[in-house]
Order: sequence, then C-alpha cells, then structure tokens
Amino acid sequence: QVQLVESGGGSVQAGGSLRLSCVASRYPYTYGNICMAWFRQAPGKAREGVAAIASDGSARYADSVKGRFTISKDNAKTTLVLQMNSLEPEDTAMYYCAAYLSFAQCSGSFGNSFPYWGHGTQVTVSS
Repeated sequence: QVQLVESGGGSVQAGGSLRLSCVASRYPYTYGNICMAWFRQAPGKAREGVAAIASDGSARYADSVKGRFTISKDNAKTTLVLQMNSLEPEDTAMYYCAAYLSFAQCSGSFGNSFPYWGHGTQVTVSS
C-alpha cells in the first residue's frame, strides 16, 4: 500500500511563497513508475487538479496557477515538490498529493485514476 505524506503548508500573505513536499513510501518498485500530482480543494468547492508531472519531466498546470507554481520530482522519483510563488487568497485550500502506479510512463494528466492520496496540507493565503 503506497503511503503519501505531505508537508510544507501554512499561512502566508498574498504575494508570498510556500513549498509543498510529498514523500511516497511503501512503493512496490516492480511497477517501475509512481505517477504523482497535486490537487486542492477549497471549502465549498470541488477538488481540482493543480499540477501533474510526466516521466519526461514535462508538467501540466491548472490555468489559475500557470506561471506561479512549479512542480518537480526528485531523481529517486519518490518525492514530489510544489513551489508556489505569488500566492493569492484564491489559492487557499487543502492541498493533496495523489499517486498511481504504472508499468507505462507517467502521462502527467489529471484525468488518470489516482487510488493513493495523502491526508493533505492546509494552505491559507490572506489578503
């Protein structure tokens, strides 16, 4: 059972920065690839994809965060990072790391089925 643990959330003022990390463990290496992404859910709103990364390092972002957020993955491919700059009050949400295992390369899409989720880390941006 893959375990995902997020960290790095907190409270900042608008314009500030935060760096979220997600460490994956209990990963069965026989699959070859653990494909990971960031999602968020604000109170009263549906969960949305924020950023996803493909095996070739390319990334996909929600339109609302393009140019402000950067997703990356370490060489061991078990730690996912989301660098968030120029934060806005609209970014306030619980942020979740999600993953799925694949024999194929990671597509970097939000549309895949993500069976593994972390408990989330809260990001609060004040104006």
